[in-house]
Amino acid sequence: MPCSDSSSGLNIRLSADERLDSFQFAKITCSSEIGGNTGLSAFCKGKSLEAILDLDFYMLRTALNLGSDEERQFVMYLELDALKAGIAQYLGVEHPSVDPLRCQISSIEHTGEFIDIAEVILPPKELPKILPCSLKDR
Repeated sequence: MPCSDSSSGLNIRLSADERLDSFQFAKITCSSEIGGNTGLSAFCKGKSLEAILDLDFYMLRTALNLGSDEERQFVMYLELDALKAGIAQYLGVEHPSVDPLRCQISSIEHTGEFIDIAEVILPPKELPKILPCSLKDR
């Protein structure tokens, strides 16, 4: 499983009306780069930034059929956390699920058709406990 002490990179593409078009997440570990590929980008496509800020890890774990695959759950958590941190930073808002000091926007490019945001995300202070569905609701 990837370690939790390295930074992540995030590139977000928004439509001109500021709905998510896509994002690419990469976590650099001591041995290799780990990409998202959890289905989160496709799930979020077309959603408003505010709706993405309100997404819940446990709901997404079920919606994306991550089952008991702890590594994919871990990567999806990092992906979601980075995406929320980046969106909050871009919007200039505080959100209870976001650590506002973690996101460092390196560039924003506006064209008539899209908005591209490039960011570095520092590692989260706390990771969720990954529990099997049978124990989560107890």
